[in-house]
Amino acid sequence: MPSTRTTDRKSPLAAPAAAPKTRRFVFVLLNNFSLLSFASAMECLRIANRMSGLPLYEWTLTSEDGEMVSCSAGTTFAVDGPLGELSREDTVLLCAGIAVQDETSRRLLNWVRREARKGLTVGGLCTAAYVLAKAGLLDGKRATIHWENQDSFSEEFEEVNLTKSVFVVDGPRLTTAGGTSSIDLMLKLIADHNGEDLANLVADQLIYSSIRTDQDTQRLSVPTRIGVRHPKLSQVIHKMESHIEEPISPSILAKDVGMSTRQLERLFRRYLNRSPKRYYMELRLQKARNLLMQTDMSVINVALACGFASPSHFSKCYRAHYETTPYRERGSHAARLSI
Repeated sequence: MPSTRTTDRKSPLAAPAAAPKTRRFVFVLLNNFSLLSFASAMECLRIANRMSGLPLYEWTLTSEDGEMVSCSAGTTFAVDGPLGELSREDTVLLCAGIAVQDETSRRLLNWVRREARKGLTVGGLCTAAYVLAKAGLLDGKRATIHWENQDSFSEEFEEVNLTKSVFVVDGPRLTTAGGTSSIDLMLKLIADHNGEDLANLVADQLIYSSIRTDQDTQRLSVPTRIGVRHPKLSQVIHKMESHIEEPISPSILAKDVGMSTRQLERLFRRYLNRSPKRYYMELRLQKARNLLMQTDMSVINVALACGFASPSHFSKCYRAHYETTPYRERGSHAARLSI
């Protein structure tokens, strides 16, 4: 059995009448895992112990084979042991990062399915929602994943109700969007387990002044993201982002917000220095690039998913924007990952 880690410090909180049961978290580190997502989650547990003065939480680090694992920044971590039998009371948090598809082995999937059948709570930090979905643990459930991986995830796992939330708790399944969203998830769990006062103390220790809920979205709003607070322009861009596979003509977009096509053209030129058609094309090509790099979809299917009627037109537009063809893009990306 892998060793467990905990901390015990003097508490600023009043001691409870009876010491609560220690909860154990099992972190499963995949190669190239996101260091920020992992560290944010574990630090919350450590600080909760310190601020309460009680061993509320303990944790153990594992990898598929028990060998050292590298995070996406290249730093190598020793773990406590390999995947093994867990208790039904344990909470499993898989930690992943870039190229999660390549790190999702059959052995890992079988282990996750087996442990989940015991009734454990199983979560995925950052891109590890992919592992849960691949194992079938998110079928019919709400989930989230880093915004950069949403396009590929939604194409592969249609049975999952993918959201843009910072984190999602759906029964015994936990998912986060990556980055500091691990903090938000852990603060919710700490509040559920041991009260909001402790969760707030942990947030204060982290200098985390704006705690987000599962109702918060992971990306900035359209006006904030593009630096423009024109309501009609924001509405049009939102419609564009929601209709990539079946693009809407500029004339219809303009009509939907109560203006002429010429007025819409002027609005885009003034604030974004490009035409609506050009901006829409860039959105579609960005999604296409994500799909090429994160999925095994054929170039033809990628083209169709991004609203291109023919592969030749898609290739022509892609090359004009990225100065390479879709086929070469995918090949060079695969070569970089293999280095």
